[in-house]
Amino acid sequence: MHIGAIHDVTNLALSNSPGPGPVMRTVIVVTVVGVALTAWFLLRGYSNDK
Repeated sequence: MHIGAIHDVTNLALSNSPGPGPVMRTVIVVTVVGVALTAWFLLRGYSNDK
């Protein structure tokens, strides 16, 4: 990855807006959705529908 691209992403993540920047917000949302889908996928195997 080019160092300029890393610098651009860092600037987006550290914006002056209150709260996390748009990149950090996206990372948090994707992480929460991924954890929920992983939990659903793993826990559906434990159902007693057999």
